[in-house]
Amino acid sequence: MKPEVLIYTTSWCPFCRRAKALLQEKGVAFTELDIEADPAHRKAMIESSGRSTVPQIFINETHVGGSDDLVALDATGSLDKLLAGQPRQTDLSRPIGPLGDASG
Repeated sequence: MKPEVLIYTTSWCPFCRRAKALLQEKGVAFTELDIEADPAHRKAMIESSGRSTVPQIFINETHVGGSDDLVALDATGSLDKLLAGQPRQTDLSRPIGPLGDASG
């Protein structure tokens, strides 16, 4: 199954170009939404990511962040796993250690 990748961009943004280049190097098709061309895209980006900067990248409806976040995921090998459909490990998915006595 091919990953569904959505990237919110502007035409002048160097970080957008860097993120798109990384995805293209990996042979990943993506949908690009220019937030300058359509103000509705900016609104949708802010509502779904909580951020107003570009790029904002979503893989299989999971917000992965911006260009630096995408590069960091690639450096750890997590990007390939996410593109393959494996869930992204978050702080909530790590073991928290033994639980103490909760009897109060």
